[in-house]
Amino acid sequence: MINEFKAAMQAAGITPPNHIIGDGQLHRFHIGGDKSGTLNGVYFLHLDSNPNGWFSNWRGTTGKWSANGKAQSFTHAMRQQVEQERKQREEEKQLRHEQAAVNARKIWNKSMPATHHQYLTNKRVQPHDTRLHHDSLVIPIYDENKWLVNLQFILPNGDKRFLSGAKKKGCFSAIGVSNELKTLLLCEGWATGASLHEETGQCVVIALDAGNLLPVAQAVRRMFPYVSIIVCGDNDLSGVGQKVAIEAAASVNGKYKIPPNVGQDWNDFLSNGGQN
Repeated sequence: MINEFKAAMQAAGITPPNHIIGDGQLHRFHIGGDKSGTLNGVYFLHLDSNPNGWFSNWRGTTGKWSANGKAQSFTHAMRQQVEQERKQREEEKQLRHEQAAVNARKIWNKSMPATHHQYLTNKRVQPHDTRLHHDSLVIPIYDENKWLVNLQFILPNGDKRFLSGAKKKGCFSAIGVSNELKTLLLCEGWATGASLHEETGQCVVIALDAGNLLPVAQAVRRMFPYVSIIVCGDNDLSGVGQKVAIEAAASVNGKYKIPPNVGQDWNDFLSNGGQN
């Protein structure tokens, strides 16, 4: 029974722990490939007259298993366990976010204003309000309340990482913020945002990746209810950049623009003189 339960977890893309406890209680476990020390997996397994179980991970993958192959309804006790686990995870995530935000402000305050960096040279953009920390260009990331909550570090070769444990969903960087905004541009990457601002003079909000474009668009709309929003998407070969740009624009009653050349973002297009 336990091996069958493990197989169901594997089929759902969750690597099960070596030791499964079938006592009907909720157990957390480390998922192979995740950061050491994390317990991002959770399951409970009943091995009574009606063997069945449930499992999930922090990414939102969930699944059920039963020995007879029939879907089992959650009992009240099961629902209570799952809800308690959900609340505990939210509390732990919030604590990580708060600790990371404190760390972000410490690093930011110790960093020096950027005047030059190889990444800026490569992308043909100005530093704007970035800073330098060791050999990294540091991008400030704010939440909807305009608190500094995260940092993006960009190495000279363009490799990027975010501050560990920090909040990112719905958070953003910005260039050219004004108290009298009429139009606001929204894009994925920081260098793209820098190019758009330098070309248009408009305020640019930067979502930092494609998956964050929609949450940031909605956050910006809440912050600026009457501003005209133009989503400046990437022209990805995969079509992802175009898709998320269209969705983000539609969600805030905005417009969208895509550079004409496949494989380019607006930094690529504008740094090439706007040539096809």
